[in-house]
Amino acid sequence: MMSLLIVYHSRTGGSRLMAEAAFAAARAEGAVRLLRAEDAQPEDLLAATGYLFCAPENLATLSGAMKEFFDRCYYPVLGKIEGRPYAQMICAGSDGAGAARQLARIATGWRLKEVQPALIVCTNAQTPEAILAEKSLSETELAPCGDLGAALSAGLALGVF
Repeated sequence: MMSLLIVYHSRTGGSRLMAEAAFAAARAEGAVRLLRAEDAQPEDLLAATGYLFCAPENLATLSGAMKEFFDRCYYPVLGKIEGRPYAQMICAGSDGAGAARQLARIATGWRLKEVQPALIVCTNAQTPEAILAEKSLSETELAPCGDLGAALSAGLALGVF
């Protein structure tokens, strides 16, 4: 059975909100699981047929917990998930490009197939107080996250990817 795995890390809530929006929409289209990066295991990656990775940008790169997920799971699934579709969402305080590039390089190593360019939601948090504050995202900011989750899940269910 085709299934989508959404793996996320969130320190201040933005990425969690994005992942939850994608999950809610994806559930209407097919089988989907939502896991925190800390909880996701190689077996979860092997059981899924497509992936949506969601992480915050921290210091122009992926958050440490998301990177740790990739570090922990990289070799156990290397050569076993090639060609599977993926997309990514980044919650950024500035441009998110560094985090998106880093995640794309990891996915390239796994030989995953990117099905959409990175979706980046920019919070414009630039002060220490704004960066560390709990994030709230508008429906307008979350709508593309839901659209991406639904599209990935439907595409998997229909065998598009």
